Amino acid sequence: MAEVVVTIKIMPKSPDVDLEAIKIKATDVIAEQKGEVGKSSIEPMAFGLKSLSLIFIRDESLGSVEDIEEKIKALEGVNSAEVTDVRRTIA
Repeated sequence: MAEVVVTIKIMPKSPDVDLEAIKIKATDVIAEQKGEVGKSSIEPMAFGLKSLSLIFIRDESLGSVEDIEEKIKALEGVNSAEVTDVRRTIA
């Protein structure tokens, strides 16, 4: 089976939330679900609020990434998490 590249956008509850701490916890969630984070970025949104985007690879045979999205949404300090892109890799 092929692998998929997934982008997930994470919004914190407030500008005071430590995005680096969320990044570490979200990376652990992804690793538990057999994914591997390759890239991350923090992007300014508005009024001092920033979003965290994680790009990770996971085997397509494992199915949907909704389980990862839900677990990240449940992390402390996270307001929302949304999968914004899923693409199949080219070998």
